[in-house]
Amino acid sequence: IECDFSNPEDRGLFTTANKTFSLIFVGVQALAYIIGGAYGALDLRSSVIIFSELFVAGMILILLDELIQKGWGIGSGISLFIVAGVAQNLFWEIFAPLPAGDGKLYGFIPALAQTLMNGDSIISIILRAGNLPSLIGLIATVAVFMIVIYCQGVRVEIPISAARYRGFRGRYPIRLLYVSNLPVIFASSFFANIYIWSQVIWSRFNRDNSNFLLNLLGQFTVDSRGQMIPSGGLVYYVISPRSLSDVAAHPLRAAVYAALMLSFCAVFSITWLQVGGLDPGTVAKQLVDAGMQIPGYRRSRRPIQSLLQRYIPPVAVLGGIIVGLIAAMSDFFGVYGTGTGILLSVSILYQYYEALMREQISEMYPALRSLLR
Repeated sequence: IECDFSNPEDRGLFTTANKTFSLIFVGVQALAYIIGGAYGALDLRSSVIIFSELFVAGMILILLDELIQKGWGIGSGISLFIVAGVAQNLFWEIFAPLPAGDGKLYGFIPALAQTLMNGDSIISIILRAGNLPSLIGLIATVAVFMIVIYCQGVRVEIPISAARYRGFRGRYPIRLLYVSNLPVIFASSFFANIYIWSQVIWSRFNRDNSNFLLNLLGQFTVDSRGQMIPSGGLVYYVISPRSLSDVAAHPLRAAVYAALMLSFCAVFSITWLQVGGLDPGTVAKQLVDAGMQIPGYRRSRRPIQSLLQRYIPPVAVLGGIIVGLIAAMSDFFGVYGTGTGILLSVSILYQYYEALMREQISEMYPALRSLLR
């Protein structure tokens, strides 16, 4: 489907379609949660009330995101929601004062204080049972923050010069994380949808795990609290083990999950190059239209595209594999807020930093505004 965003009519149709499909997606996801039993067995009245709450909440998020995109903020509202949610989880897992299943308080800091005050062995909080916040998880969280920040700064720089402004030279950066956190977002969303819809299908058609074909999609067991726990099928391998003890107990599951995460991140990286306008041809056109050229090359699209083709696709795939590996290993070490959440938060905050820097540079040098966008 071709869409010319310089045409007001095409832009309006795209915006309308985007909002319509967003609302449809919110409704479908809300129904999936209710039918899948995420809120337990509900009567018709309770189901309607919960569906209305979820649908209205989704509408509010869409409107808030649109408010940011209209210029009343920087970046994306969805990105802000992700960061806020991860920050909430981090705060909870570090400081939550509620009792946990191991006899200590849930949050790591209260559990550490309780251990020291009672004279208990410090080993008891190094790796806690039940996927509770532990010292290993805290160290892994800090390590993931540092690794992602370092990876954000790794880049290949291609020299460029402005044809209209002689003497102006700069560098076009191709970052290691060229497609940023999008491969992990897509992969995690894909896995989450497999989990949700397998719950729906299992709860309606295969509660006794007797259907062979449906068992390939997912098998579940119901625990004492009424929660459905994956026990087999595809869904079992798209849900990550959340601690080193889980990895040791289920090594095949951990290996398959890591392989799936890395594979899908690599595939989504290549896909987003074309869909998101980050492919070598589009980037070359943007440079030429902005009056930029690469020293030693003719100022035309084709030679610049040939040069970028040597760097962008391999870097995009490598970056997708790296973010997938970071997300998977973070989950294995019990990172607070999940590995995907930490990866997304650091990447989003780094993007906000870059956006603020671009705004500052464009105000200082208005002639570069078209290139910075």
